[in-house]
Amino acid sequence: MASPAVAGSNNSGRFDRPRDGYAPKTTLLRDETPAKAGLDPAPIDAALAQVASWTQPNGTAKPLYAGAVTLLGHDGKVVTRSATGLAVKYADGAGTELPADEQIPMRTDTIFDMASVSKLFTSIVVMQLVEKGKVDLDAPIATYIPEFAENGKENVTVRQALTHTSGFPSWLPLWSAQPDPASRLHMALTAKLRDVPGTTYLYSDLNLIALGELAHRVTGKTLDKLVADGITKPLQMRDTGYNPDPKKKPRIAATEYQASPPRGMVWGSVHDENAWSLDGVAGHAGVFSTADDLAVLAQTFLNGGSYRGARILKESSVTAMITNFNQAFPSNDHGLGFELDQRWYMAGLSGPRTAGHTGYTGTSVVIDFDSRSFAILLTNRVHPSRNWGSNNPARRAVAQGLALALGVGPRHGKDAWFSGTTDNSTTTLATTVAVPADGAKLAFDLFVDTEDTDLLYLETSADGTTWTKVPFSVRDRGSVIDTDGSISGSGNRHWQQVSADLGAGEQTIRWRYTSDPLYQGRGVYVDGVKITSGDGELLDGERTPESFTATGWRLSRR
Repeated sequence: MASPAVAGSNNSGRFDRPRDGYAPKTTLLRDETPAKAGLDPAPIDAALAQVASWTQPNGTAKPLYAGAVTLLGHDGKVVTRSATGLAVKYADGAGTELPADEQIPMRTDTIFDMASVSKLFTSIVVMQLVEKGKVDLDAPIATYIPEFAENGKENVTVRQALTHTSGFPSWLPLWSAQPDPASRLHMALTAKLRDVPGTTYLYSDLNLIALGELAHRVTGKTLDKLVADGITKPLQMRDTGYNPDPKKKPRIAATEYQASPPRGMVWGSVHDENAWSLDGVAGHAGVFSTADDLAVLAQTFLNGGSYRGARILKESSVTAMITNFNQAFPSNDHGLGFELDQRWYMAGLSGPRTAGHTGYTGTSVVIDFDSRSFAILLTNRVHPSRNWGSNNPARRAVAQGLALALGVGPRHGKDAWFSGTTDNSTTTLATTVAVPADGAKLAFDLFVDTEDTDLLYLETSADGTTWTKVPFSVRDRGSVIDTDGSISGSGNRHWQQVSADLGAGEQTIRWRYTSDPLYQGRGVYVDGVKITSGDGELLDGERTPESFTATGWRLSRR
């Protein structure tokens, strides 16, 4: 990542003008409307409507969650803060509803069990110890926890635990296998590996349990104390921490009705059974927080580790946390704490400089450094049962709503052709041209941000029935890529120049965008279409937009 740079105001609200570095460390969050922040309100409103709709059953399908809080930020502005549904709704695991006067509406300051989003807090603590010289990222964990070396783990490093390449199994039933917190922790630390360290990516709670204990051993302070002293107090995150004060229970979202262990409706204590059995404080789970507190944490990262005069991390540490160290494991991009470029919940915000994490209880945080934006969705999706389903559609809807609110400005004139971002669909943009015997050149500007399996095809047909791909070349800031007539991919976030040769004859040229059933990027834009031959100009798409037949595509000004 480049050194911090303060981009001009003309970049605000734009998806196609990614920013380098970090926001100024003096950037403080303030409330603003999407429109005044340079965003299109319509996609955000549509996303919020979807989030609200999923609090209700759909035919025989269960609701995705009882309630949700959505908070969106861009360029130092909180542009959306919305609560929908109920924080407490059910009396048992079967879904029996509480009497209306015992149900508790969701509020924007409702406190949620963050589940695995807690791993970010543990990771920050570890990076703080690295900065102080107390921990070496490439040292074996056994250096700090001697018993960790058991069962062939003597060479597993701190870095491998942070990137989930340690070889640990994903989970062990600590809560039921051992009788007390000390023996449960010992079981986690001395567990056998499933894979050879460094050879496989496998997300594992045990990695962060070990790192939480490592921080304890190095400092003599428990993890909750380290999180409070190093993160929540400096950042004034007043509703964030482990084992929340019982006085706050009316503001806490309930989670699951648990029969085994026989806890009943879990409300106000950590949902994760292993964290609960470790007295509520563990490296993998246990943190409770609110959307506004998480917004402060997100902006702290966008600021390069500082907020409101309090620096919790050096910029170099933030960079390490959002740098992909898992290049050997494609699609499992991971920094030293953050998941990176995960379209399954980051949707159109996804990219190499998009960091985030999810939590089993229905929480997620997405931080997009390129646009200086973040999307926070907190739900109680396990209330009353984890078996009612996944809230991944809502996670994607919120991130996609913010991505679509960020504009892609046309390269020529007042608008550009936009493919749309509908799953499992095909959209086409076509124009007809008579090419002379010596052929012609097609040129246009192209913006592509798609899932790898969602492709744009450039095709030609003489009869409108049989189509042939037209190979084209893409010029991208000095480099040239030759294609077979199709393209996909994400991460560039800028316009590219395309050229292609057209054979002789009357023909229809079309751009065909196809998407599969799941996951979308920011979409495809085509602008400045020109077809020229030795005889002169055959088509200028800017002057004659009526020359195109659009099915699913539309002209967009942003």
